Parts: sequence; C-alpha cells; structure tokens
Amino acid sequence: MLQRPQRGDPVWIWVLHGWEGLSWALLALVTLITATGGAPAHRKAWILALTAVLALCYALVRLRPGDRVRRPYAYLCVLVVVLGGLAYEGDGFGVFYTVMLTQFIVFADSPRGAILFTGLGAAGITIGGSLREGGQVEAFLQNSASSLGVWVVATAMALMTPRVLAQRDERAALRTELKSTQLELAEVYQRQGAAEERERLAREIHDTLAQGFASIIVLAEAARSQLAVDVHRSAQQLQSIEQTARENLAEARVLVGAAPSSGVAPGSVAATLRRTLERFIEDTGLDVTSELADIVCDQPTRIALLRCTQESLANIRKHASASTVGVVLAHGPDAVELEITDDGRGFVVEDAHGFGLNGMRKRLAEFGGGLTVTSSLGDGTRILATIPLALDGQGVT
Repeated sequence: MLQRPQRGDPVWIWVLHGWEGLSWALLALVTLITATGGAPAHRKAWILALTAVLALCYALVRLRPGDRVRRPYAYLCVLVVVLGGLAYEGDGFGVFYTVMLTQFIVFADSPRGAILFTGLGAAGITIGGSLREGGQVEAFLQNSASSLGVWVVATAMALMTPRVLAQRDERAALRTELKSTQLELAEVYQRQGAAEERERLAREIHDTLAQGFASIIVLAEAARSQLAVDVHRSAQQLQSIEQTARENLAEARVLVGAAPSSGVAPGSVAATLRRTLERFIEDTGLDVTSELADIVCDQPTRIALLRCTQESLANIRKHASASTVGVVLAHGPDAVELEITDDGRGFVVEDAHGFGLNGMRKRLAEFGGGLTVTSSLGDGTRILATIPLALDGQGVT
C-alpha cells in the first residue's frame, strides 16, 4: 500500500492521493443525490449499502492498517465488487471506475497488482453495466470498449508510479548522503581547525614562553655562579630574570586571551629588534653588530620578524658557542629580508629537524615568505628570512 505523501515527495504522489480524496467526495455527493432523488427505494437501498460497505472497508484499512498486503488487497476485492454493483444498480454509475481509479494504484503493492485489479475493476463495471442493459452482446462490447480505454490509462499510471517512487527514493538517498557528507566535512574542518590552532599555540609557546623560561634558567645559573665574584653582574642578571618573567607573563595572558594584542609594543620593526638585541647582549655579553633599516610594516609581519629573531638568538645562545653575531634587516627589491649570522660551531642542515626551524618556516609561509638556512660544522650559521612586499599598498611599506 502506498503510504501517505511526505514533504519532499514528487508532485505525482501528491496527485494520486489528492485524486483519492476527491473520489470519495464525488462518491459521497452522487450517493447523496441518489438517496434524495426519485429512484426506486430498493435501488436507493442497494446503492447506499454498497457505498457504506466500501467506506467501512476503506476506514478499516486506513485507520488500522495491520497487514499492509492482505488487507489492502481484500479492500480492492471489495472495491471491484462494489463498482460492479453500482454499475448494475444505476445508469452512469460505471463512471465511478474512472473516479476511483487511483485507489487501485495506491492500495496495490506492485505494478502487477495494480494492473490486475484495475483490469478486474474494468471487468466488474462492464459486466454490471451490461446486465443492467439486458445482457445483450452489443451492450457488452460497447461497455468493454470504454472500460478497456480507461484500463489502458490505469496501466500507464501503474507503470509510471514506481518510477516516480524510485526517483523519490533516489533523491532522498542523495539528500541523506549529502547531509552525511556535509557533517563529515564539518567534522574534518573542525578537527583540522583544532589541529591548526594547537600547532599555532605550540609555535607561539615555543617562540615566547619556552624561550623565556630557557633564558631565565640560563640567567639564574649565571647569577648563582657569579654571586660571590661579581655582585653587580649578578644584580643585572637578576634584573634580566625579572624582566623576562614579566614578559613571559604578558605573553601567557595574550595566549589565554586576557590581553587584546600580541604583547609586542607598537613601533617600527627596527626599534622592536633593537630592543631584543640589547637584551640579548645584556644577557650573553656577546659581540653583536646590527644594520637595521627603518622599515614600517603591519603588526603581523613585525611579529613574524621578531619571532624569527628571537628563535635564532635563542639557538645561538643554546647551541652555537659563538663569539660574534650579526643581524641585518634590509628592504629588498620585492621583499623584507632579515639575515642573522654567527661564527659558532655550525651544524649539518640536513640533520636539523628541530621545532624551532620548522616553526619559523611555517610562520613565514603564512605571509608567502621563506626561510634559508646555511651552515656547516665549524663555519657558523646564516639564517635568511624573507617576507614579500604587499602589492596593494598595505602591510610592508
């Protein structure tokens, strides 16, 4: 039995069920007219009885479906008998076969069942109408011709309905698949966004808090070792520890969202790097030379250059054993270039897979820039960070 149409079903399914409801309205109207008309009493009784039986069976199947195969087919058997009886009792009542046609399709569970029962319905009204007209062969042939034409239409409808239902089911499956795919994509994007955010936080922690704590440890060890030898130097180192701790606290507040910006003071990138180099010289006592062009750039670019400088200086302090460091900030033809060199022990670039260098590469890649590392054992190290100039007049100028 074809279920009631749902939202999103094809128009054809709604037409079938709408036609079914209209057929009952027409049957009730004609029955009412017959009951109040001038037909013989026994004929009125038979017509009312037949329509009442049909309505009762219909209500039982619709309101208490139970077995969705046998009960609908039992109703169709009753429908065939009632149509034949109505055609026998009233002139022109054979038209109810056309009116009730959709019920054969709605209640049958297959095209074959619908075609079979519409054929039985056609036979029922043909026999009923022919018997009412005296049972002559000529009347039987005339009624058969008209019934056959309607049955052909019913057959076409029965064959078309499964195709429409298949299209409906296919569209429903596609909608379900699309919704599932959208949910999966949303989960993928969410996981990717979470992973990227974790990576970004890890990079920020490494470039700020981790380096700050490493600096505090180094300064604390130096201050403790020189406390009895050079009190003034130890005091300077303690002051540096305090300053580094304050900066780390500010960076921590930024990372957890308690501060509105990066914690980097506004100004030109040269001024920002100069303050960083002064702190580095104060903490390490190394000989640092710098050539810092007065370049004005946007805040994200300035932070990227600062983080690259901080990471490079941290690596020099921890690993290079260098005596001199050079820092050059220049305005190239199509990019800002930051070069940091040292005369330390160097390393094999191909063997370097630390988080710091990878973090610098990823940070610069966000701006379309790149990182070049040149080093060899015993020959020092050269770090070159580049960030392209903005073509729209924004960003680096």
